[in-house]
Amino acid sequence: MSDNTQHPQQKPGAVQTTGHSWDGDLQEYTNPLPRWWLWCFYGTVIFSILYWFVYPSWPMGKGWLKGYGTVDYTITDKATGKLLEKKDQPWNTRALMLEDMNQAANDPKRKEMLAKVETATPDQIIKNREMMAFVSSVGKGLFGDNCAACHGQGGQGVVGLYPNLTDNDWLWGGSTDKIQETLVLGRKGFMPAFGAVLKPDQLNDVAEYVLTLSNEAKPSEASERGKAIFQGQVGGCYYCHGADGKGIASTGSANLTDKIWAIVDVPALKTLQDKKTQVASFVAKGVNNTRVMPAWQNRLSPTDIKLLAVYVHQLSGSKQ
Repeated sequence: MSDNTQHPQQKPGAVQTTGHSWDGDLQEYTNPLPRWWLWCFYGTVIFSILYWFVYPSWPMGKGWLKGYGTVDYTITDKATGKLLEKKDQPWNTRALMLEDMNQAANDPKRKEMLAKVETATPDQIIKNREMMAFVSSVGKGLFGDNCAACHGQGGQGVVGLYPNLTDNDWLWGGSTDKIQETLVLGRKGFMPAFGAVLKPDQLNDVAEYVLTLSNEAKPSEASERGKAIFQGQVGGCYYCHGADGKGIASTGSANLTDKIWAIVDVPALKTLQDKKTQVASFVAKGVNNTRVMPAWQNRLSPTDIKLLAVYVHQLSGSKQ
């Protein structure tokens, strides 16, 4: 049986209880919370109230309590550097990121280096250690923001889709001037489809001849027939790739002798028949508006394009 008996007040120094007991000897302690804990608790309550007023917090209808904290940042045109808009936003992580980016863009040292790059030629930049260090840093960011989506973060590309920028194999030329031209104007890869021009046996012969150019196949009667088609009027492949198959940069045609395959991953295929089948299929279908690089002249400033050209040039180790 329980009771709720009120006990007389305890003596000082004794273990403090609520003064009630149950079943005669069951008592409830009344240990007060430590003062340091109470002050910390009160502090968190005060902090949370202040947070509601300063930072975005509670949802309110279709919006939220935006708070009094603000972040200032500017928006500029990348191509011209012209100030487009100055914003004063309620505090949020996106606005804070934009503010950090704006501060980085307006850093005096960065502006000084950009001014040097702007007036220097690519060759002068390459020969200047300080400017090349700047290019490696800023160019990596520009490449990641604008080029990595297709070419990959390291520039290795994807066989069949996007060129590898690290292998020093260039369709349109690998000098800084040519890379800069490619960035400004963009490029469109094209190769006519020969499926309606050549018979299946002829396609196989041409494929075998092309494979001999990079030592993927040994010369044979079939490759000799393919050579005649390649260098003759029937196929006319030499118009773009040259009689020696080394390609012509002015037309953006591939070098067929260097064992670097941008579209058909020949080295990954194990048998000669598989290689011939894949190459013959590609020759039959051709390339028509499927390998396009956009022009960047209206998206990036001339200085940014120059930075990217030098960055990509050193990424490949090009000696052009």
